[in-house]
Parts: sequence; C-alpha cells; structure tokens
Amino acid sequence: MMRELVILGTASQVPTRYRAHNAYFLRFDEQGFLFDPGEGTQRQMQFAGLSVSDVTRLCVTHFHGDHALGLPGVLQRMSLDDVPHEVVCHFPGEHEEYFERLRFATPHHARAKIATQPATGVRTYPLDGGLTLTVAPLDHGIPCQGYRIDEADGIRMLPQKLNAAGIKGPDIARLRTEGRLGDVRLEDVSITKPGQSFAFLMDTRRCPGAEQLATGVDLLVIEATFLDSEEALAGQFGHLTARQAARLAADAGVRELVLTHFSQRYPIDTAPARYLAEAAEEFSGRIHIAEDLMRIPFPKRVEAKGS
Repeated sequence: MMRELVILGTASQVPTRYRAHNAYFLRFDEQGFLFDPGEGTQRQMQFAGLSVSDVTRLCVTHFHGDHALGLPGVLQRMSLDDVPHEVVCHFPGEHEEYFERLRFATPHHARAKIATQPATGVRTYPLDGGLTLTVAPLDHGIPCQGYRIDEADGIRMLPQKLNAAGIKGPDIARLRTEGRLGDVRLEDVSITKPGQSFAFLMDTRRCPGAEQLATGVDLLVIEATFLDSEEALAGQFGHLTARQAARLAADAGVRELVLTHFSQRYPIDTAPARYLAEAAEEFSGRIHIAEDLMRIPFPKRVEAKGS
C-alpha cells in the first residue's frame, strides 16, 4: 500500500524549458488518479516510472489546453498497452463534446475500457476501498470543477482491551461486524482511525466550491499562478495568487499545501522563494512549491480518536 502525489508538470498556459504542462498523479493504495493531463504527460510519466496501467481514474478540471491536450495520447496509449481494467473519466458535463473530440482526435484501435462520468454541480461518487470522490464547480469563466477524495473512518482494535475482555480469534471479526459480543461493545475495545483526504483545485478564483472541497483535507493541491504583483490579473482571468491560495488553505483548515501551475513570467531561479515567502505569510502548515517529477508522500494519518 502506498499513498503519494507525483508531480508530472507544473507550468500554466505553456510548457517551458524547466516546467512541463500540468499533470499530477495520486497513488492512493490500489487506485491511481491522473489529474489534468497536459501536453507531454506520457513522457513525464515515463520519467516518473509510471505506466498508463497505473491509472484507474482520470480527472479533468476543464478543457483549456494546458489541462487537457495530453488526453489523446494517454487514452490511446491505454488501448495500445491493453490496460486490463476499466478507467473512469471525470470532467465537466457542459463540455462532454470536448472530451469525445480529444478521445477520438486521431484514428486508433479503441480497445481500452473507458467509462465516463461527466458532472454538473456538486456530485459524490462511491469508489472502491471505502473512498468517495466529490466534484464541485469552480470559478474560471468556463465550466471547471475541482475534486476531493475522502477515505472513510476505520476502526483500530486495542489488543490490551480485547485481552481483558477475553475476546480473541474469530470473535474479533464477529465483534467488528456485529458491533457487540455479549456485554462487550465494539467501542469498548477499539478507537476510530480517521480517514485521510485530498483535494485538487486548478484555475479558479476563490469560490464556495473551492472552499467546500478544501475543508479539512490532509493534502491540498492548488493553483498559484501569480504573485502579489499580478493580483489584478489573477482576478481578471480566474486564477489565484500564492497568497490567496494559502489564505484559502488556512481558512479551510488544510494540513499540508502544494502550490503549482506557475506563470512563465517569473524567473525560475527566484520564483520558488517568492511563492513560498508570500504563501507562508498566510499558511503556517507545510508548504510544497511544486517542481516537475517531485514526489510528495501523503501526510501521516492524524492520531486516532480516543488514543
């Protein structure tokens, strides 16, 4: 089991010599989520040691080119590689036509098992492994949606209390299933193991959907296209500054923050320090300034309730 975020590309609008177009891969145990595959995603996946067979869900926030022009290659590669499992694709329902155009942009033997779940408004989907995927609208001027993944709370049995209650072997499984065994209740010999959560927000002004998706998550990936000096441009074009993104994260109670989707206008040698400095004035938790091919382990689980 592994939980990590792999940053495949971090450039907004156009790739640069140092930054590839957007693309992000979240490995969450047995599931793999590919977000916003921009141009060049296949090559970045090779550098990162990833295969299209690792992808179980593909999530597109919107259909501007820097977030979607990698779709034809990724989807066709799934057919070429005979990916054996179904891959579910999420995207704004208002632009389903763009997904279909990109999917069949050129002739190919479409053997991959591709399912689509276009959405409008707020939607929640149950996934395998006790996960849920929530989508909500963002504010970018065209249909755009963010994503949130939540793991259900679990149960951690307490061996000392089980021994004291004389419960062992198959009876432990019975107690977990039935909630009570004789006079012993499940809550008497266990504690709640809080589930983990993740949110992905690209190309948006601050809005209710962004706030809803970010609330209380362990790890937030969020665009920070501009610095303070271009705050007016951020508002005009439906983006966030590093400070605005960090303020949103702080208000939402985020544990760990990843800033990305950087404008090419800032010199590569000085930009990361400037992004970090402005964000750190608003957010006191750990901040990652994304770089291509960076790997970010999922934050450690918060302490179990009642421990």
